[in-house]
Amino acid sequence: MNKLIIIGNLTHDPELRTTPSGVNVCSFTVAVNRRQNRNSDQQPEADFFRVSAWRERGEVCAKYLEKGKKVCVIGTVGVRTYENQQGKTIASLEVTADDVEFLSPRSEQTKIDEQTGFQKVEPDDLPY
Repeated sequence: MNKLIIIGNLTHDPELRTTPSGVNVCSFTVAVNRRQNRNSDQQPEADFFRVSAWRERGEVCAKYLEKGKKVCVIGTVGVRTYENQQGKTIASLEVTADDVEFLSPRSEQTKIDEQTGFQKVEPDDLPY
């Protein structure tokens, strides 16, 4: 059995395409942080999974997901290899989504400032 469950955040906005046969497919990448030693001050390492969601599932993902949103993806995983422009062989983990759960609250605004890397917070959102 080949079944993978990942929880992470989208690294960029999803991309919706239509195949020549008219089937919609949405592609996005999910970054999953690795566990680290509690005493470590280093930035946590992450693994990146390319996800494809097909048909209606893909349409919903394209409509509601965006960069930074947290998701749980359940599906089958495969490895694809390709050669980059420098001639180096690259391996990519690719997931075909059977289920995608949106974990970020609808009200959560994840608009992150590109220059500072921080999320803008309105004064009304502050707890004090």
